[in-house]
Amino acid sequence: MAAAAEGVPATLREEPVRDDAAVETAEEAKEPAEADITELCRDMFSKMATYLTGELTATSEDYKLLENMNKLTSLKYLEMKDIAINISRNLKDLNQKYAGLQPYLDQINVIEEQVAALEQAAYKLDAYSKKLEAKYKKLEKR
Repeated sequence: MAAAAEGVPATLREEPVRDDAAVETAEEAKEPAEADITELCRDMFSKMATYLTGELTATSEDYKLLENMNKLTSLKYLEMKDIAINISRNLKDLNQKYAGLQPYLDQINVIEEQVAALEQAAYKLDAYSKKLEAKYKKLEKR
């Protein structure tokens, strides 16, 4: 301790009075024996290998999950493709049937127009006949 105190001023060299209950004493750091270091290194590498194995396993499981999700998504898209093909086929059939019915629908429209014209003619004829009847009754009274 005297060698360490040579470069320090006298006021700092004096050790203050300490309460032994409150002060912990430091032990000198000892270098572990060579065998201990080797064993500690082996233990560290073993634990590091276990950690890395766990990390790689977790990553591998994540990739397997993604692969399964991709497969399911692909199957879902194939099902949707089949449904779209069926809808397209049914729509083509429906359009063909509608095209086959179109002449009949056109005839119905023509008949409807003719019926409307005939109805107007009947109303006009009815109104005319009422006028004639009124004139006839007027002439008959004279």
